[in-house]
Amino acid sequence: MKKLPKRKDLIYPELSYTLIGVLFDVYNHLGPGHKEKYYQKAVAIALKDINLLFKEQLYSPVIFNDNNIGRYYLDFLIEDKIVLEIKSGEKFLKQNITQIYSYLKIKKLKLGILANFTKEGLKFRRILNIR
Repeated sequence: MKKLPKRKDLIYPELSYTLIGVLFDVYNHLGPGHKEKYYQKAVAIALKDINLLFKEQLYSPVIFNDNNIGRYYLDFLIEDKIVLEIKSGEKFLKQNITQIYSYLKIKKLKLGILANFTKEGLKFRRILNIR
Protein backbone atom coordinates (compact mmCIF):
# COMPACT_ATOMS: atom_id res chain seq x y z
CA MET A 1 0.00 0.00 0.00
CA LYS A 2 1.39 3.38 -0.99
CA LYS A 3 1.92 5.79 1.90
CA LEU A 4 0.48 9.25 1.34
CA PRO A 5 2.90 12.17 1.72
CA LYS A 6 2.35 14.25 4.82
CA ARG A 7 1.47 17.88 4.37
CA LYS A 8 4.18 20.32 5.30
CA ASP A 9 1.87 23.32 5.78
CA LEU A 10 0.12 21.94 8.87
CA ILE A 11 0.67 23.15 12.42
CA TYR A 12 1.95 20.27 14.61
CA PRO A 13 1.54 17.67 11.84
CA GLU A 14 2.89 14.61 13.72
CA LEU A 15 0.90 15.35 16.87
CA SER A 16 -2.21 16.06 14.77
CA TYR A 17 -1.90 12.76 12.88
CA THR A 18 -1.45 10.87 16.15
CA LEU A 19 -4.45 12.59 17.71
CA ILE A 20 -6.70 11.98 14.70
CA GLY A 21 -5.63 8.33 14.75
CA VAL A 22 -6.72 8.07 18.40
CA LEU A 23 -10.09 9.59 17.52
CA PHE A 24 -10.63 7.12 14.68
CA ASP A 25 -9.65 4.21 16.96
CA VAL A 26 -12.23 5.33 19.53
CA TYR A 27 -14.93 5.68 16.87
CA ASN A 28 -14.07 2.34 15.27
CA HIS A 29 -14.34 0.63 18.63
CA LEU A 30 -17.45 2.36 20.03
CA GLY A 31 -19.33 3.21 16.86
CA PRO A 32 -22.05 5.85 16.63
CA GLY A 33 -24.83 6.87 18.97
CA HIS A 34 -23.14 7.39 22.33
CA LYS A 35 -23.28 10.42 24.56
CA GLU A 36 -20.47 12.94 24.27
CA LYS A 37 -19.18 12.15 27.77
CA TYR A 38 -18.60 8.49 26.84
CA TYR A 39 -16.52 9.44 23.82
CA GLN A 40 -14.56 11.83 26.06
CA LYS A 41 -13.85 9.06 28.56
CA ALA A 42 -12.77 6.71 25.80
CA VAL A 43 -10.48 9.35 24.26
CA ALA A 44 -8.86 9.96 27.67
CA ILE A 45 -8.16 6.24 28.05
CA ALA A 46 -6.76 6.01 24.53
CA LEU A 47 -4.51 9.04 25.09
CA LYS A 48 -3.18 7.48 28.32
CA ASP A 49 -2.57 4.19 26.51
CA ILE A 50 -0.18 5.87 24.08
CA ASN A 51 1.42 8.07 26.77
CA LEU A 52 0.31 11.34 25.21
CA LEU A 53 0.34 14.20 27.70
CA PHE A 54 -3.01 15.89 28.14
CA LYS A 55 -5.16 17.85 30.53
CA GLU A 56 -8.86 17.09 30.70
CA GLN A 57 -11.70 19.51 31.52
CA LEU A 58 -9.10 22.25 31.86
CA TYR A 59 -10.38 25.34 33.66
CA SER A 60 -9.49 28.51 31.78
CA PRO A 61 -10.56 31.87 33.20
CA VAL A 62 -11.52 34.80 30.98
CA ILE A 63 -9.64 37.87 32.25
CA PHE A 64 -10.34 41.52 31.46
CA ASN A 65 -8.37 44.32 33.15
CA ASP A 66 -7.14 41.89 35.83
CA ASN A 67 -10.73 40.79 36.57
CA ASN A 68 -12.07 37.30 36.08
CA ILE A 69 -15.22 37.80 33.99
CA GLY A 70 -15.92 34.19 33.07
CA ARG A 71 -14.57 30.71 32.60
CA TYR A 72 -14.22 27.99 30.04
CA TYR A 73 -13.57 24.28 30.43
CA LEU A 74 -11.62 22.76 27.57
CA ASP A 75 -12.40 19.09 26.90
CA PHE A 76 -8.71 18.39 26.33
CA LEU A 77 -5.44 20.26 26.00
CA ILE A 78 -2.99 17.96 24.24
CA GLU A 79 0.76 18.40 24.92
CA ASP A 80 0.03 22.05 25.87
CA LYS A 81 -0.36 22.69 22.12
CA ILE A 82 -3.70 21.52 20.73
CA VAL A 83 -7.21 22.10 22.06
CA LEU A 84 -9.42 19.07 21.40
CA GLU A 85 -13.17 19.46 21.68
CA ILE A 86 -15.40 16.38 21.47
CA LYS A 87 -18.96 16.54 20.14
CA SER A 88 -21.61 13.94 19.39
CA GLY A 89 -23.94 15.08 16.64
CA GLU A 90 -24.46 15.14 12.94
CA LYS A 91 -23.25 18.62 12.00
CA PHE A 92 -20.49 21.07 12.78
CA LEU A 93 -22.20 24.00 14.41
CA LYS A 94 -20.90 27.54 14.08
CA GLN A 95 -21.13 27.91 17.87
CA ASN A 96 -18.77 24.94 18.34
CA ILE A 97 -16.20 26.43 15.97
CA THR A 98 -16.52 29.81 17.69
CA GLN A 99 -16.12 28.08 21.07
CA ILE A 100 -12.81 26.50 20.09
CA TYR A 101 -11.56 29.74 18.58
CA SER A 102 -12.31 31.47 21.91
CA TYR A 103 -10.36 28.76 23.74
CA LEU A 104 -7.39 29.26 21.42
CA LYS A 105 -7.39 33.01 21.99
CA ILE A 106 -7.66 32.69 25.79
CA LYS A 107 -4.84 30.10 25.95
CA LYS A 108 -2.77 31.83 23.22
CA LEU A 109 -2.60 28.63 21.18
CA LYS A 110 -2.51 28.06 17.42
CA LEU A 111 -4.49 24.87 16.80
CA GLY A 112 -7.78 23.34 17.88
CA ILE A 113 -9.44 20.19 16.63
CA LEU A 114 -13.19 19.77 16.72
CA ALA A 115 -14.09 16.07 16.62
CA ASN A 116 -17.67 15.11 15.86
CA PHE A 117 -18.76 11.50 16.42
CA THR A 118 -21.63 11.01 13.95
CA LYS A 119 -23.66 8.06 12.70
CA GLU A 120 -21.74 8.41 9.41
CA GLY A 121 -18.31 8.23 11.05
CA LEU A 122 -15.80 10.48 12.75
CA LYS A 123 -15.62 13.96 11.29
CA PHE A 124 -13.13 16.57 12.36
CA ARG A 125 -12.13 20.13 11.64
CA ARG A 126 -8.91 21.95 12.34
CA ILE A 127 -9.46 25.43 13.79
CA LEU A 128 -6.55 27.86 13.52
CA ASN A 129 -5.68 30.92 15.54
CA ILE A 130 -3.17 32.67 13.31
CA ARG A 131 -3.23 36.07 14.97
